[in-house]
Amino acid sequence: MNRIAKTLASFLVGCAAFGLVGGISTAQAAKVELKLGHIQSESDFWHLGSLKFKEELEKRSNGEITLKIYPNSTLGGDRDLVEGMQMGTVDFGLIAGVLGNFEKSIGLLELPYLFDSQEEFNKVIHGAIGEEIAGRLVKKSGIRILNWWDRGPRETTSNKPINKLEDLKGLKIRLPEIPAMVASWRAMGANPTPMAWSEVYTGLQQNVIEAQENPIPFIYGGRINEVQKYIAMTDHKYEYVTIAMSEMRWKKLNDAQRQIIVEAANAATAYENQLVLDKTNELLAEMQSKGLQVTHPDKKELAVAARSVHEEFAKTVDLDLFKRIMQTLGR
Repeated sequence: MNRIAKTLASFLVGCAAFGLVGGISTAQAAKVELKLGHIQSESDFWHLGSLKFKEELEKRSNGEITLKIYPNSTLGGDRDLVEGMQMGTVDFGLIAGVLGNFEKSIGLLELPYLFDSQEEFNKVIHGAIGEEIAGRLVKKSGIRILNWWDRGPRETTSNKPINKLEDLKGLKIRLPEIPAMVASWRAMGANPTPMAWSEVYTGLQQNVIEAQENPIPFIYGGRINEVQKYIAMTDHKYEYVTIAMSEMRWKKLNDAQRQIIVEAANAATAYENQLVLDKTNELLAEMQSKGLQVTHPDKKELAVAARSVHEEFAKTVDLDLFKRIMQTLGR
């Protein structure tokens, strides 16, 4: 070995001894920096759940995995976040029904009045059907559902009181870009208007739309009570948001890192679900104290109208899966 070769060999041995390769430490090289985006404000439970996920990730990995959170649609709306995960530019997203545009079977979960209670929803989503839907999604779209967060039932806000089905006639209501919801609200007599969440406050303020529907924490976080007078307790959909991950990123991680992510997601899920359970009524009471008026419409007549299109919609998605959901619910 000539003198130059010996010098190079000694240098590489020294680098190995000090954990240096190519001028950076192996500790730095092993560090995984991840991004999570969502559409809600920093005051919303989604963001608090995201902070818990970050805390758990970084604690369980001893700082090897770090997470940066982008709230307020900073990385785009729901569809943008999903597409970002597909391309690998976004690692995690808190995504709800828009996933139905990427895997049709999720659309069945978006049918208003499909479920009569949170317990019915949980029975389906945390059972074999939920696992099947998640499996279809990751295979078809490259989006991995780590867990499902509770959001509570969706309620309807408006500038006129809603007490019966007739009050929905012609109501220009903002909906997410979810076909199942559009079909059912149209069956209830409303005039559905799909719109990005980031545009809803201004849309209500300028009377572009007359109403919107969301879980109470979402309504509170979006300050919807500032631009709406009434909230109807329609309980038309028992709501979730998925903590979802880019399969492209998942495949780049080792088994230990994947396990940490799963455990951190489970811990964040338990935390967020408890927040929803403990705080939803408090948030409603606070909005009432600021002038929001509550009505209690006849949910049975609303449900009959909404369910009139369920089976026809299911035929466009997966009628067999819809029938299995009904069997699971004992209907």
